[in-house]
Amino acid sequence: MRDGDVTKSAILLDWYDRNARPMPWRVSPQARLGGAVPDPYHVWMSEIMLQQTTVAAVRDYFVKFMDKWPTVFDLARAKDDEVMAAWAGLGYYARARNLLKCARVVANDLGGVFPGDEPALQKLPGIGPYTSAAIVSIAFNRPATVLDGNVERVMARFHLIKQPLPASKETLRDLARDMLPQKRFGDYSQAVMDLGATICTPRNPVCDLCPWAKGCKARALGVAKDLPNKLAKAKIPTRYGTCFVVMHKDGAVLLERRPEKGLLGGMLGWPGDAWSTDKADAVPPFAANWCIAPEEARHTFTHFHLKLRVQYVVVLNDFDCTFGHFKAADAFDPDELPTVMRKVWRLVQAVT
Repeated sequence: MRDGDVTKSAILLDWYDRNARPMPWRVSPQARLGGAVPDPYHVWMSEIMLQQTTVAAVRDYFVKFMDKWPTVFDLARAKDDEVMAAWAGLGYYARARNLLKCARVVANDLGGVFPGDEPALQKLPGIGPYTSAAIVSIAFNRPATVLDGNVERVMARFHLIKQPLPASKETLRDLARDMLPQKRFGDYSQAVMDLGATICTPRNPVCDLCPWAKGCKARALGVAKDLPNKLAKAKIPTRYGTCFVVMHKDGAVLLERRPEKGLLGGMLGWPGDAWSTDKADAVPPFAANWCIAPEEARHTFTHFHLKLRVQYVVVLNDFDCTFGHFKAADAFDPDELPTVMRKVWRLVQAVT
């Protein structure tokens, strides 16, 4: 590490000591300096939840999971359906499936102890290079280069890296590694991420408040807000589909569980057709006086927009169902559905 980088890391850590964001999974810098040690289970859980998701969205979910499953052993013993229901609304549901798989490996094969090195962590389900580096750094206070979107942005601006992402990722990783301090690795990793999230923001960086303003090459040239450069994204396609909401006169609703693999895998939802780029009319699962909701349910996933036509019906008599199952009114909680399925339910509730 260069002497200048030692100074920069010390300046950033001093800023972090005064400005660290309070988070339910985080050990504050004051507590950490006083000897408190982060729980690897908490760090792992938060990092899995934070993948592709904001801190604001994750806070309540993290607290809920810790209340239900305070240790990795508790989570490993949990029923799949219960965990998937608790995860509903957080999105990217493969994370929840891998969360359970990882918890069971750690609890059953590793005695409840998370590995403290990146190669071993990356052998566990759902843990890749970023997550393993975050766990090693934050939970075990060992040197590791944590590179998320916030860190990429800070490094690109500070060092004036004009090469677009993702081609510049390894360059930014090398620069971030060069700036690691000689101690307080976990606090430093969180400090850089906090800097990107609160000061060195994507659109309107607050350079006057930045602890690294002096020495930032992009700021000196007045181009901080223009970096990092990114290749133009391809236009997101739109897919179409139909959901069929069946309600029994006693208030029960008909739900089906989606296949384990694929989008919304393992989640409960309304029966429907496959989502495709065609607007073909779907055939209802049985003959009835189906009604059509006046609006579509619209949702955007990572790689496509979705527009769902919503058909609904109230059935007065019991019948043998060859798909899905009825869930009693007192057992049905729409908050246990994925976000797109909640949108469908809200449309039906608005017209019934």
